Amino acid sequence: MLDRIESHPLAARLSGKWLVLVAESADTSSFCEQALLQLRDELHAEYIAVLRSREGRWTTVSAIGTAASLPTDLLGQVLDDESGLARDRWMAAPLTTRPTSGELLVLYAEDSSSVQLDALDTAAALVGAGLTTVRSRERQKRRVQRLEAILEIASEWNQTLEMESLLLQMAETSTRLLEAERASIFLWDRPNKQLVGRPALGIESNELRIPEDMGVVGQVIQTGEVGRVDVEAGQEDIDRQIDRQLGYKTRTLLCVPLCARNGRLLGAFEMINKLTGNFTQGDEEDLVELAAHASIALENTQQYEQLLSSRRQMADEAADRIKLIGNSPAIEALRSTIRRVADTELAVLILGENGTGKEVVSQSIHYLSSRRDEPFVAVNCAALTETLLESELFGHEKGAFTDAHEARAGKFELASGGSLFLDEIGDLSLGGQSKLLRVLEEKNVVRVGGSLPIQTDTRVIAATNQDLAQMVREKKFREDLYFRLNVVTLELPPLRERAGDVLLLAEHFLQDFCVQARRKTPKLTPQAKKRLREHLWPGNIRELRNLMERLAYLTQEDTLDVEDIAFILSPSGNPSDSVANDLTLIEATSRFQTEYIKKNIESTGGNMSDAARRLGLHRSNLYRKMRQLGMGGTEKE
Repeated sequence: MLDRIESHPLAARLSGKWLVLVAESADTSSFCEQALLQLRDELHAEYIAVLRSREGRWTTVSAIGTAASLPTDLLGQVLDDESGLARDRWMAAPLTTRPTSGELLVLYAEDSSSVQLDALDTAAALVGAGLTTVRSRERQKRRVQRLEAILEIASEWNQTLEMESLLLQMAETSTRLLEAERASIFLWDRPNKQLVGRPALGIESNELRIPEDMGVVGQVIQTGEVGRVDVEAGQEDIDRQIDRQLGYKTRTLLCVPLCARNGRLLGAFEMINKLTGNFTQGDEEDLVELAAHASIALENTQQYEQLLSSRRQMADEAADRIKLIGNSPAIEALRSTIRRVADTELAVLILGENGTGKEVVSQSIHYLSSRRDEPFVAVNCAALTETLLESELFGHEKGAFTDAHEARAGKFELASGGSLFLDEIGDLSLGGQSKLLRVLEEKNVVRVGGSLPIQTDTRVIAATNQDLAQMVREKKFREDLYFRLNVVTLELPPLRERAGDVLLLAEHFLQDFCVQARRKTPKLTPQAKKRLREHLWPGNIRELRNLMERLAYLTQEDTLDVEDIAFILSPSGNPSDSVANDLTLIEATSRFQTEYIKKNIESTGGNMSDAARRLGLHRSNLYRKMRQLGMGGTEKE
């Protein structure tokens, strides 16, 4: 696959734009839309789409243009043969993704003779590789969001002591988190050899009683193992008698045991009908986590201790993923300061350019503090308009405004006991600053549409890439809020000022992404390492991380040489941007001259006379200068 990507002219034309597209796509939908727009123009297609085979039917992942009818016979043959085919004006080729997804790139062109099958194969390989990267990034982001959501859910469950309310709350939050239609908690009534399911929608008493060995839930109770039914498998395990009793049809099902702290089975936690496709392995892991918290909440004895222990385990897992990589003096000093301020209640203001790791630092502060077992909630202030600010931060009551269909806790409430990270605080409006200051001073919030103050115990960590002191002088930021937030200031150095950490970060990211890509981690050659150290990294750690992600997925060699990372030079194309700032003036001047001469020779297609003319030199003087710089220039007649 990668050979096709690298060698075909189509890949050469698209490479630069394609790498940017993969790196900047927020989700699968936006990636597919932009990718297909580029390929439609390149391949002169009237219709181009990514299609997926599901349950014997073709579904559209993304499409540009319209098609009267799809050539399903051709599509089926391409899927079976796992190779590109063309028929009439239709062409199709399989995407190469990890894991294999049963997806095809399909196009229709009136002038199909202008499209070569190898070009379509290359396009399909490009789309497949890009989808693998974007989907991996989406999965990782969803996993982190789910872990944070589970922490919040566990906190809410711990405050609900009434059994019926607790069971209903468990069902509602789990269906929302795992995107399912229904959920039930089955408690084991051992003396009567029955399972009692609550809530049970469709039954007047909202309670379903079934024999302890009935259906998938019975199997889970008897074996203590996870039970799962997909659309394609396990349908025979579903007890349709329960479906008839409920007036409902079960298509997919996921059920995990509820175990007490001593291993004794309390019951089972069941999810029914995933909204999209089958329940995934990630869903299973999350439901196991939820079941652990549910079991703790359901137990009457040592309830608080068990919940705290489970949440601490999750906090440890989250903390293990937060690492400050580097051993430069600036990072060592930063670590030392974080350790000193983490377990205090001091407000912290984090300053630094975009991409320097401000959120990672804020998470480090949280997980090194005594609040580590409580939620960490992040808010991007730049995304909050004046109208959304109060509702998002402070919550609202049902009916407070047109779309307030139910009461909702704000971020301050959700983070109570934990930490609230306010990113891009400099983008908050003056009105928003005033409201935030009041909450910080009074330590309580009032929901929109409410009247009762709600006490919050929330530590605020703020961050910005702007000069807040200058904004205060310009009356764009409140001075009193500035001093309230700026008790302790942490300034994060840009990556160009910690060149010694570049390789440590690069190897860390490369190893992580290679594990995700299921490949051996390649080694960096000395020349590649030198190039990485010399780059100025205008995008800081985020730029380096994105580069390592692309290398992990889009290369296949056991070693990475300087050519593999050549595209990291400044987008402006200015050679001076790639000259390191730790060279002597003579070394930097020679480096600049070498790269500038190379750029001019390349831009003239190797015509030395034209290059010399551009540089304001005689041709023989150009060759002499090249020899002085060690470029091996020899004038030819």
